[in-house]
Amino acid sequence: MRIRRGLLPVAIAISVGLLTLAALLVPLPEISDLILGWVGFLATIALILGVLNLFAVHTSRLIKGNLYSLVLVLSMALMFALAITDSDLVGLTDNALTTAFNWALVPLESALASLLAFFLLFSGFQLFKRQRNVWSLLFLLTAVLMLMSNVFTMSGRLPQNISAFFISLRANIQAIVVTAGMRGILIGVALGTITLSIRLLTGIDRPYNHE
Repeated sequence: MRIRRGLLPVAIAISVGLLTLAALLVPLPEISDLILGWVGFLATIALILGVLNLFAVHTSRLIKGNLYSLVLVLSMALMFALAITDSDLVGLTDNALTTAFNWALVPLESALASLLAFFLLFSGFQLFKRQRNVWSLLFLLTAVLMLMSNVFTMSGRLPQNISAFFISLRANIQAIVVTAGMRGILIGVALGTITLSIRLLTGIDRPYNHE
């Protein structure tokens, strides 16, 4: 009986995975859209449960006097209230949720993006200290060139020809080095996804089975 309980989730996962793959390859849009709709519905339910669990955990921490949990709980409650007031049923506000997101997320994203350059530059120095080779030197030089090109082009104090040189240098680095790195990462992600899918379809990996 224990073997049957262990084989049932594997059989269901393999059957649904093969059916979805076949529906996408043939193609059979009715079947693939139905299964993907189920996946979207289950993912939405899981997201709602995760948000409720986060709210419950930090509410319990708030009772114990955690200040950070107070900020998180108040932020979640405010966003939920704005979503209700923006809805068609209530209609008290218009795009208040989007405005609150822009006020909160845009400054935070800008601050993190501005710090990213310094983090990369510091990482380049640390890497060059530990490993004095061509690759660490290339990483450090690329970080310095990108940072200095942004500084020089945004200052507007350089002559036009020098500023144009730095703009061209930054564009070439982004078009060659950055694009090549992004493509390599995407190829690695695709190969990893294919490998994981094959392992799931063959029943080698069983994340849904806790036995």
